[in-house]
Amino acid sequence: MLNEFNYTLPGNLENHVSAELESIKTGGQIGRIWNKDASVWTGDDEDNWLGWLGIVEKELGEIQKYSDLAEDVRSANFESLVLLGMGGSSLCPEVLANTFGVDNFHILDSTVPAQIKTIANKIDVSKTLFFVASKSGSTLEPNTFKQYFWAKVSEAVGLENTGKHFIAITDPDSKLHKLAQEQNFRHIFFGDPSVGGRFSALSVFGMIPGAAMGLDIKDFLARAAEMVNACRSEDPVKNPGAHLGAILGVCHKHGRDKLTIFTSPELHDVGAWLEQLIAESTGKKGVSIIPIDREEFLKAVDYDEDRVFAYLKLKGTIDDSLDAKIASLEAYEHPFVVIELTDKMDLGQEFFRWEFATAVTGAIMEINPFDQPDVEAAKIEAKALTEKYEETGELPKEKPFYEEDGIQLFSSAKYIEQLDNFVGKEKSLEKYIHAHIVHLQEYDYFAVLGYIEMNEENEKLLQELRHNVLKKELTATALGFGPRFLHSTGQGYKGGANNGVFLQITSDDAEDIAVPEQKYTFGVVKAAQARGDFQVLLDRERRALRIHLGEDVVSDLQKIVALI
Repeated sequence: MLNEFNYTLPGNLENHVSAELESIKTGGQIGRIWNKDASVWTGDDEDNWLGWLGIVEKELGEIQKYSDLAEDVRSANFESLVLLGMGGSSLCPEVLANTFGVDNFHILDSTVPAQIKTIANKIDVSKTLFFVASKSGSTLEPNTFKQYFWAKVSEAVGLENTGKHFIAITDPDSKLHKLAQEQNFRHIFFGDPSVGGRFSALSVFGMIPGAAMGLDIKDFLARAAEMVNACRSEDPVKNPGAHLGAILGVCHKHGRDKLTIFTSPELHDVGAWLEQLIAESTGKKGVSIIPIDREEFLKAVDYDEDRVFAYLKLKGTIDDSLDAKIASLEAYEHPFVVIELTDKMDLGQEFFRWEFATAVTGAIMEINPFDQPDVEAAKIEAKALTEKYEETGELPKEKPFYEEDGIQLFSSAKYIEQLDNFVGKEKSLEKYIHAHIVHLQEYDYFAVLGYIEMNEENEKLLQELRHNVLKKELTATALGFGPRFLHSTGQGYKGGANNGVFLQITSDDAEDIAVPEQKYTFGVVKAAQARGDFQVLLDRERRALRIHLGEDVVSDLQKIVALI
């Protein structure tokens, strides 16, 4: 059975969606997608990135590897499982672990030293199985994570036994593939080179960790296959993915470029996966759909006409208070879709529905939904900084334009001038922050980019900060932790429409951690990534302010929150 799909559109949008669906049908667009016709999009290299269309069938044909791995993990009696990855290599496993309550499965996707230390303190490395997940095999973060924990495991169990604690998930002939062979990893699983990271949930990148968690991968993929088959229908009205994609594409055409995601509590982490899929696929060439996840619900009357809403709910959910709130949107002519899952195991259907919908939306937006040019730009900036550190032993000096109580502010010369015009002669931290926030215009969004540890206390404070802005400005707000969002929403922020106001938050590290075999530390990597990310935002002439905190992150964050 397919997950239930309903939607409500105001009359004008309903008419436009109907026309778009008819256009998709008469143009044979769905058949062309399945035939891997790049001209559906820009005619560039899209046909090289459509392996995800057949990945469920492929993996079902190789299902034995999943049951074999599950048995191997069970018999080895590992206490903990840790995935070392970023973006498309880590978000699906994170969703699975959180949705199915797998407490001994941990994700490391942050170079923040405090985050690495927290993971290390949770586990006994001698009883831990590590998954090193990297499609290219050359991604900076998982490689440095692997170096760190390889050294820890070697110290605990001896170098000759270390490889038994590591599994590689990567494309064939990658750098990681060769390294895993040399170091005798426990297993090596190969991805499909024609499946991009954010479209890889139903491939080995999502399903191998799922199997290790104890999920019934055969059942999970078989349920997903029902959605795959439904998305083959050349009638877009009967095609769940195409229908959703048409709604999102038409809404974007009419200025509704903020996809606001709500979920049942049991599905709360799905939004993090959707964020990457939507933002990285649609945010480029000056257009974007910005996903808004985990935002408080406003009164329906307070939402601007730049929103489209998606509500993913679990049948028989513990808390159905969102039902009435979502229903209230109709009276104010806000478009929304409601998707109801009968069971958590039906989550795979949504992975494929939204992937197909994103491909259709990208066609309507006339972009290539499978590349991420501005992610690469940030990587280049960060690499240049780390190389500078290796040459000189320090990162290039930087000077704040304002400092108060150890909290420093940074931005471009052009934007500082604009802020100064608002602040006037009597400068203060509070005035600069307010000057930044008042740059929000109608239909803008406000994004908090936190390069600090992603823990409960910090997240609570940053959520309070964004929601203070939400209530004051009634504008869409987003929150991401770096560097993980660099492989996710960061593409949309830099390459999409210039309607974002960004507050980046960095901090000193109370304790740094060395990266084995490298001159730089994790603190240096984090700082380089944050500075590289910020520089690309400024290069794109985004309205961006960076606040640098001291070592007492919580205390300084509380000050910032209190000022708003």
